[in-house]
Amino acid sequence: MTDAARQGRLAAALAGLFRLSRSGAGAGCSRVRGVFPLALQAGLAAGLAWFIATDVLGRQSPFFAPIAAVIVLASSVGQRARRTIELVVGVAIGVGVGDAIMLLIGSGGWQIGLVVVLAITVAAAVGGGPPLVVQSASSAVLVAALATIPGQPFSRFFDALVGGTVGLAVMTILLPLNPLTVVRRAADPALEELAAGLREIATGLRAGEVDAVRAALERLRVAEGDFTAFDQGAAAARENVAFAPARWRTRGPLSQYVEGADELTHALRNVRVLARRVMTGLDDEESFPGFLPTSIELLADAVDLLRSEWDKGVEPVAARERALRAAAEAGRAYDEGVGFSGGVVVAQIRTTVSDLLRATGIEYAEAPRLVRRAVGRHGRSRAIRKNPGRSRPGPGPS
Repeated sequence: MTDAARQGRLAAALAGLFRLSRSGAGAGCSRVRGVFPLALQAGLAAGLAWFIATDVLGRQSPFFAPIAAVIVLASSVGQRARRTIELVVGVAIGVGVGDAIMLLIGSGGWQIGLVVVLAITVAAAVGGGPPLVVQSASSAVLVAALATIPGQPFSRFFDALVGGTVGLAVMTILLPLNPLTVVRRAADPALEELAAGLREIATGLRAGEVDAVRAALERLRVAEGDFTAFDQGAAAARENVAFAPARWRTRGPLSQYVEGADELTHALRNVRVLARRVMTGLDDEESFPGFLPTSIELLADAVDLLRSEWDKGVEPVAARERALRAAAEAGRAYDEGVGFSGGVVVAQIRTTVSDLLRATGIEYAEAPRLVRRAVGRHGRSRAIRKNPGRSRPGPGPS
């Protein structure tokens, strides 16, 4: 190998390394930007809880106060108020059990183990969920491990109450997150994955490639996590705007996300049913009219338009129009005739369009009526092919 070739390879390797490091740094900066507001909230809450407990209330070593404040802020989004109650109850159970056991049998390794068993048992007996159970166990361990530090159960419980209250105050009053930012960051990945999955299904259907549709289906299954995050983000934003007066002005735009989250989750699941039926039809060598992949692409366009219009805070008129065009295009497949799987695909497209319309704010009963009207005469011509021979779908109308 010549020196020039070696230098060329070295330059290419260095350039690739630079690109990777730059992309990695960019991803790291993006993650930091996403978590930094929460870090500020947690830091402020922990410091303020310690200050109030020590300098204002005169408590000595109130370690439960900053711990409670941070746990409240770090708990699952959309559930902080409930988690605060469970936290305080869990601390009370853990502290009570820990102090009682340490008083009776002293401290040590097996005593700590016994304390944890009893704390979890008591928490479960009173009907506590996982947060309460975990907090009871961890509080009991802290009491057992720090048994030499003086303090009464009630005072430790009071520390947790102070910390939980401070955490909620920071979250809702002193440093509230922008609920629109929170929910947009959660919604955008979910909607992007749904639109991309729909386009992959359309491409696979048009080409008659089962593997392409299967890959799209797997992508949409993975997207369930994004939609769960979207639901949680919508719940957190709703809770935030309800308790934070500074964010009340965002209620209008925020309501679009909050009201649409469940309907879009329904749409995701209906699209997965659609993908499975497309795979079945292709495996059975059923012929699909070219209108169907075009209709699915229009569905993807509708999802993209919905994301864009939500980001702008405007009425999602364009998304509704594109979704209804998808329904009309699917209805045209009846004119050419469809096999069994094709009929199911049309039905799933219509159901998904109804989901999208409801996500845009259309009333529950009005959405299917609009879909039926969009399908029009095509919905009355339900010709089923008796001999669905193998033929790949055409490109459909422009």
